[in-house]
Amino acid sequence: QVQLVESGGGLVQAGGSLRLSCAASGRTSSSYAMGWTRQAPGKERDIIAAITWSTGSTYYADSVKGRFTISRDNAKNMVSLQMNSLKPEDTAVYYCASRPRNPASLPLQYGYNYWGQGTQVTVSS
Repeated sequence: QVQLVESGGGLVQAGGSLRLSCAASGRTSSSYAMGWTRQAPGKERDIIAAITWSTGSTYYADSVKGRFTISRDNAKNMVSLQMNSLKPEDTAVYYCASRPRNPASLPLQYGYNYWGQGTQVTVSS
């Protein structure tokens, strides 16, 4: 199993920035990529950013492209999400997630099987 713990959520005004962090532990060798997803009330939970541990290949959903940046620290088994130019519609619970390599053909935004407990991000207008 892979255990994931998020931190860094909070309240910020529109246009502001927040940085989320996720610490991975346990069977981290089985983790091929890490992602961030978010869920607002009544909405689906989709991966908005993802990164592979080995090559640092990334994926961004259109809704966050150009505003959010995902990064990883392999030595610390940590992944971060820098969120800039935040909008009220970014308000949600943000979850860190891990996926295995296989199936290798699966796009980076799919296939996640471990999730953290979530951290609340609230953007006020």
